[in-house]
Amino acid sequence: MGKIALLIAMAEGDLIEAYVSSAREKGFLVATGKVGSMDVQKIIAAVETAAKREGLVDERYRSQHALYHAILDALQGLGRGPIQLGNVLRTVGLRFAILIGPRTLSDKDDLWIAVGMYGMIGAPIKGHEHEVCGLGINHL
Repeated sequence: MGKIALLIAMAEGDLIEAYVSSAREKGFLVATGKVGSMDVQKIIAAVETAAKREGLVDERYRSQHALYHAILDALQGLGRGPIQLGNVLRTVGLRFAILIGPRTLSDKDDLWIAVGMYGMIGAPIKGHEHEVCGLGINHL
């Protein structure tokens, strides 16, 4: 599940739809999007909005809570620990993928949520950034 989320987040061009289609054929619910910001709250909001727009989460606390923690785990991977962006003059430009489905393809009854993120992080000056990726997985 995590590999698929990261592959979709890292894919470009026609590969994005190919990976999304493959994931859906395997039974995963999928949402994708892009976000760029120096504000962690804007990144969280973009991922949550994409998940709600595609029907991956509903109004129940359980699904929103699982999504929130998967996002935070992915962001910690991007930031190499504590989530700090604007307050230390760092910005990100990210593509993300959200998946809901079984943790493994052999365990269809147990649903999990994964958030994969890939992009660039660095000072808000062109040429001062580098690649990053993060992954968060939580049970539903």
